[in-house]
Amino acid sequence: MEALRLGFFTEIYRPVVNGVVASVDALADGLRTKGHQVFCFTPRMPGYTEAEGAVVRMPSLPLPTRTSYRLTLPLVSRRNLNAVIKRLSLVHAHSPFVTGWMGLRYARRYGMPLVYTYHTQLEAYAHYVPFEQNATRFAASTLTRAFANQADAVVVPTAAMAVRLREIGVTARIEIVPSGIDVAHFSSGKRAHTLRFRLGVGRDDRMLLYVGRLAKEKNVELLLRALALAGDDSLKLVVAGDGPSRHELEQCARECGIGDSVRFLGSVPRIDLPNLYASADAFVMPSMTETQGLVLAEAMAAGARLVAADTPQNRDVIGGAGTIVVPTAEAFAHCLRAVNLQPAPWRPAQHAARRFSSEVQVDRMQSLYGSLVRAACIA
Repeated sequence: MEALRLGFFTEIYRPVVNGVVASVDALADGLRTKGHQVFCFTPRMPGYTEAEGAVVRMPSLPLPTRTSYRLTLPLVSRRNLNAVIKRLSLVHAHSPFVTGWMGLRYARRYGMPLVYTYHTQLEAYAHYVPFEQNATRFAASTLTRAFANQADAVVVPTAAMAVRLREIGVTARIEIVPSGIDVAHFSSGKRAHTLRFRLGVGRDDRMLLYVGRLAKEKNVELLLRALALAGDDSLKLVVAGDGPSRHELEQCARECGIGDSVRFLGSVPRIDLPNLYASADAFVMPSMTETQGLVLAEAMAAGARLVAADTPQNRDVIGGAGTIVVPTAEAFAHCLRAVNLQPAPWRPAQHAARRFSSEVQVDRMQSLYGSLVRAACIA
């Protein structure tokens, strides 16, 4: 198809490390390999210098909460307006906040299609806002509905999220396109006994792995309480990730009497994740707030056995390639006790992960973009 000029408007981008950033980067890189130009519009981050990519940084202010995210000031230079924005084929918004509405404004002003990817269940993050929680969740759903219904197409990564958007009143066109990962990269992981030893996992121990942000909405405390209830010293939990709840979770582990069985690694470079996944005897996912859970796909590609909280979206991702557990400490504890040493990659998981390849995502998004651009030209 003809090369497109695409504008990605995202509230969250490098140097922040999370699933949204990984998804945006994977899609942008894949589209560039197909010959398309992708420009990312995102807030400026103090002290951070762009290493690569066509990125337009906008002025930003700190938010009045404990977070690394920034408040975007929707200002671009005249040069970027004329040389980049006016020449875009399509706008793709990755959040319904300031950058998203900014992208919507430009799309409507210059007659471009607008695509919106629903990356985050905003109502699950109500605890970050210093207002009454039910009112905040209602406002988050209202914002999502209002923004999504302005789009020419809304992309969701799982069927469960399509159902969720319909439930809150989204009437726009919805396309289910799973977020992509580099399947070859993650399937290259090898089980490494030296790595397990460095992490404090003995020869006869079973290694549980969690990868993700350490924040209230990720439900990591459930894992700690489940491990304490399991009462088995041979179970070792490795936690890869950082976030605002790290201190509280470390304290929780000590209070539960499992401080010696839990290793907090902090942020781990993505290049090191395949071996980490492959070295685990089970990958554990307690979160109930994901729209897809990119780490589930990554762990599957590495051949890890999966244990995940029972939610519609986790079921969509895992299929039959893992174990779904009622999200209580007691149920997780029962499941953790049954984890066996895993000497080799679990092939059903690796096979299931192919659904989440970046190539599949890029092909489907390229097709969606093309159809919208052609329709806009006809109109």
